[in-house]
Amino acid sequence: MAEHPAYPVGLRLTGRRVVILGGGQVAQRRLPALIAAGADILLVSPEVTPSVEAMADAGEIGWERRRYADGDLADAWYALIATSDAEANAAASAEAERHRVWCVRSDDADAATAWTPATGHSEGVTVAVLTTDARGRDPRHTAAIRDAVVEGLRDGTLVAPHHRTRTPGVALVGGGPGDPDLITVRGRRLLAEADVVITDHLGPRDLLAELPAGVEVIDAAKLPYGRFMAQEAINNALIEHAKQGKSVVRLKGGDPFVYGRGMEEVNALAEAGIPCTVVPGISSSISVPGAAGIPVTHRGVAHEFTVVSGHVAPDDERSLVDWPSLAKLTGTLVILMGVGTIGKVAETLVAHGKSPDTPVAVIQEGTTAAQRRVDATLATVAETVVAEEVKAPSVIVIGEVVTVGPSASA
Repeated sequence: MAEHPAYPVGLRLTGRRVVILGGGQVAQRRLPALIAAGADILLVSPEVTPSVEAMADAGEIGWERRRYADGDLADAWYALIATSDAEANAAASAEAERHRVWCVRSDDADAATAWTPATGHSEGVTVAVLTTDARGRDPRHTAAIRDAVVEGLRDGTLVAPHHRTRTPGVALVGGGPGDPDLITVRGRRLLAEADVVITDHLGPRDLLAELPAGVEVIDAAKLPYGRFMAQEAINNALIEHAKQGKSVVRLKGGDPFVYGRGMEEVNALAEAGIPCTVVPGISSSISVPGAAGIPVTHRGVAHEFTVVSGHVAPDDERSLVDWPSLAKLTGTLVILMGVGTIGKVAETLVAHGKSPDTPVAVIQEGTTAAQRRVDATLATVAETVVAEEVKAPSVIVIGEVVTVGPSASA
């Protein structure tokens, strides 16, 4: 007789007894999801893995240090049998059948009354995949299908439109240092779901070409400012589109809160009563040096790093940076937006005690196909930047870490 396929269903286990027999790797893998489901979990096993013991110590599960005994499943709603004792597994499975307890068996799926699907999650959606053909049951293939669907939902390559009314609002998305693959999966998904994207020149431009048709893309640099300052115009654009009931993404380079004026936009949206989600991004202050082979910290070389804005020179009255104190630090100094002021910065650091021979690396267009690295010292960096025609955006790294990697100049 042909085998009927399993009937898929979602179990609501909050507050309901779940019994797990065996404390090995199978239990360790299955327990987090059962804990997240709010189940009242009893684990029966003489021994458990360290991770399972930690769950018991934390009070997330109950653990009885003994072998299975008849009657353990009497009050259970769901059971997972995963011991190394075949006779105990068969006896427990028979008890589950008698008590009409849905039961999964790790040693013999065909003898079980339930199967565990390959599951994954993405923003409130659970993806569960079961093999329907017993003759071709392949757990790795099932897991691969699960992974492909979940990854597509997370990164926006698999778009499922919302058919119910969406809550309008704004997401401030950090796009990372430039390489489109370095945006977070959440940021990429929100981009794929957006009605309007307001971007700037440091946002990962390649991602815009992947947006679905009909998405309005606004270049923040070309907003009509009128009597407003640039940031006020951007704030107004975010508010205006969100009030029209649209889902708006403000796409920024790096991280929204690292010299990205993200909090100014959050405050403006809050004053207008617009809900806002902040999606952190990979900051260029760490990722660009890393892409160029420079660790911002290194054992025995640098135990700290400091990120500084160089958009105004040290002798500018608007500067908030304590340059004399920075000159005394022994760690790494990372300067963003400092190509135009690096001469004054180097001069100030040397004047306050930094060695003129301190290594400096300037990385232009980091993580992109146009990335290049120029090495110098504090004594030579100003003339080197001019001679090499270094342009923004560039990240400047000052410190001995510049010389520790295989990419360092000879």
